[in-house]
Amino acid sequence: SENENLPAYVVLLSGPAGGAGSQLWSSGFLPSIHQGVRFRSSGDPVLYLSNPAGRSRKDGRRLLDTVNGLNSLRLAETEDPEIATRISQYEMAFRMQASVPDLTDLSTETVETLKLYGVKPGKPSFAANCLLARRLIERGVRFVQLFDSDWDHHGNLKTRLPAKCRDVDQGMAALVADLRRRGLLDETLVVWGGEFGRTPLAQGNADTPTTKKREPGRDHHKNAFTMWLAGGGTKPGTIYGATDELGFSITNNPVHVHDLNATILQLLGFDHTKLTFRHQGRDYRLTDVHGDVMHDILL
Repeated sequence: SENENLPAYVVLLSGPAGGAGSQLWSSGFLPSIHQGVRFRSSGDPVLYLSNPAGRSRKDGRRLLDTVNGLNSLRLAETEDPEIATRISQYEMAFRMQASVPDLTDLSTETVETLKLYGVKPGKPSFAANCLLARRLIERGVRFVQLFDSDWDHHGNLKTRLPAKCRDVDQGMAALVADLRRRGLLDETLVVWGGEFGRTPLAQGNADTPTTKKREPGRDHHKNAFTMWLAGGGTKPGTIYGATDELGFSITNNPVHVHDLNATILQLLGFDHTKLTFRHQGRDYRLTDVHGDVMHDILL
């Protein structure tokens, strides 16, 4: 992170995280210092960050010094990088006690900005997380990940989808516009997408335990779907790839996830063929042994 009082990787959820839970922002086989720090949308932004009743900040500092001293003794014996990570994370948490309350107080934004996002301070929403993401970027956090759940519309599409679109459309459009007007968009890459799309054909009525019929929805569809990128060196107004008239199959310029990762890494200044991490005797790449950069979408 460019800010020693905030983590480099922050996760913002508007709703549940889904079945995978914290695995979605884990560090995998990288050292745990690279895992995300989840900010909650209500209550204390970060669990256990506030001191318990009766403990002063000075008491907390003394306790942390004692714990870090014990951890440092163990680190000297084992040279375990996970212990070093734990020490640094404890220190980060102590500093965050002072920095996070100001960061998450959206009432300090102008009325015009709150209206742009459609945000009411104190009311959790995806749009509020978009505004918080901008504040994090301004303060030097390098990677902010926003999760929005409940898109699995196998039924009741006409009712559920418009409501979800209202939840996200204004916030994500405002985020891009706000980054641009503050001069941050050129150096910030915004990536919007999911792990699959939905079928272009309706998924028919189905019986459920609670109702004999429900309105049609859309099933999972992995063969063709859309992701969009903005800022960070991408070429505005560019469409890459095409599908048939139904949106069922790709007809031009198919993009594999390895190609997407290669392109994102290129925009971040990395050669995806050379960025590796050694694990269990093997050098791993985010693109495995594949991946082509989509140069047509780059400036």
